[in-house]
Amino acid sequence: MKKLSIHQLAFVIAGLVAGLVFVSEGTNLFAKEKQVVELPLGLEPFKVPADNPLTKAKIELGKQLYFDKRLSSDNTVSCASCHDPNKGWSNDEAFATGVDGQMGGRSAPTIINSAYFPLQFWDGRAKGLEGQALGPIANPIEMNLPIDKAVEKLSEIPGYRKQFKKVFKSDVTADGIAKAIASFERTVLSGDAPYDRFKAGDESALSPAAKRGMDLFFNKAKCSACHKGHSFTDLAFHNIGVGYDKDNPDPGRFAVTNQEGDRGRFKTPPLRDIHTSAPFMHDGSVKTLKEVVEFYNKGGIKNPQLDEEMKPLKLTEEEIADIVIFMKEGLKSKNYPHVDPPELP
Repeated sequence: MKKLSIHQLAFVIAGLVAGLVFVSEGTNLFAKEKQVVELPLGLEPFKVPADNPLTKAKIELGKQLYFDKRLSSDNTVSCASCHDPNKGWSNDEAFATGVDGQMGGRSAPTIINSAYFPLQFWDGRAKGLEGQALGPIANPIEMNLPIDKAVEKLSEIPGYRKQFKKVFKSDVTADGIAKAIASFERTVLSGDAPYDRFKAGDESALSPAAKRGMDLFFNKAKCSACHKGHSFTDLAFHNIGVGYDKDNPDPGRFAVTNQEGDRGRFKTPPLRDIHTSAPFMHDGSVKTLKEVVEFYNKGGIKNPQLDEEMKPLKLTEEEIADIVIFMKEGLKSKNYPHVDPPELP
């Protein structure tokens, strides 16, 4: 473990007393006593911004804001409308739907294990969960509520005023809204799947088909080239050809970086509990996991920026079926991170 300075050690001790999850930048120290968030088997400690430590009160406030439709212009849409715990923390649709039934051009990515992503949205345009939280609220085709109006609206609710005073020692602020929602989203974690128990030594945790699928996943099929690590994502962006239209292509990551090589690149999604969040891909164009594997088996869709790793895999039907079983059964968490809507102030 990295040696801590006197100031860092003092901060750690203060955090332990306060009952914080310690995954702050640089230290990667996780408090096992009085921890606010319990990490499931298989997951690694995540980083929390130093200016937004996790507390139970802040997480509870964030949960209320996440489910509160009053954060939309017409009181009909909340964060949970597009990222529903009952629908894989997505929405079972190809696209996200906002106020007045307006639809965007991309699917709603799952919130599961989003704590590990340094960049948010399919194109990575927001830094961290705090940077992402306010975007959908203000977006005209999502929640359509300017942030100053959101602050004003929440400030009129006594229960929220009281909680902001308690959590942030301030009135309702945009910064506080973002930090509270981000804190709640960091608690949506998936782990302790049969794969994790198998890796921990339980040979019976995976079925024979799932074991075959796991071997294919990490070897012949090369899925782990991008879906790697404890959350099965490299946290990077790739062009696999999904949604490619030479006349009107989605620029993907290019719109953020203006780098030609980033055209058509999108974030590698995490795969834990992936069976709960169909349809798949950034445009929701693939309905089943079997179709996902078949897409990769064909080598994706050719285009000028297609990743060089995208090549036909020559998988048999039986091998495709085994990979699907591994993803459905092997990466299914023992305790799916379901959350019921809280009582709102």
